Amino acid sequence: MGDVSLRDYRGRWLILFSHPADFTPVCTSEFVALARAADAFAAQDCALLGLSVDSLYSHLAWIAAIRERFGVAIPFPIVEDPSMAVGAAYGMIETGAADSASVRAVYFIDPEGVIRAMTWYPLSVGRSVEEMLRLLSALRRTAAGDVLAPEGWRPGQDLLLPAPQDATALADLHGDEPWFYRRRPDA
Repeated sequence: MGDVSLRDYRGRWLILFSHPADFTPVCTSEFVALARAADAFAAQDCALLGLSVDSLYSHLAWIAAIRERFGVAIPFPIVEDPSMAVGAAYGMIETGAADSASVRAVYFIDPEGVIRAMTWYPLSVGRSVEEMLRLLSALRRTAAGDVLAPEGWRPGQDLLLPAPQDATALADLHGDEPWFYRRRPDA
């Protein structure tokens, strides 16, 4: 694919995620799930970009093996980072865990290039693609700052309004809901 820069993704959402190593069980399960959900990410104008310390040739062999075994093509690039420079810059190298493995980190980067959320998983536990999609939806919906997403929010469910910031705004409130928990339908 060639060189990739985060600047290439400006203007759209990006999920940058690292995985410990190619040809490992948990990473394989994640990549199969991410590939199958690629259209759902694209529907939210979000690109996926993987990263590991493995070489380009390892990545190519692994994605070919995934295609052969699972019938799934990996539709997103995987960055090779054998020097661990990119992983170290983003805090994706777990201190003391291994000399040559990146952690299972996920960075949600907005269209302006700002990291809006990040999650980390232990090496032994795979991340949830469903939760990645849910979090992306919530970040996109709340980006303007006019609404908040409550626990477990999914598109179409009620959102919350920010709490009033001063006495005047508090005095202007009407309705039966408490000032600290006001709902609004998702438009």
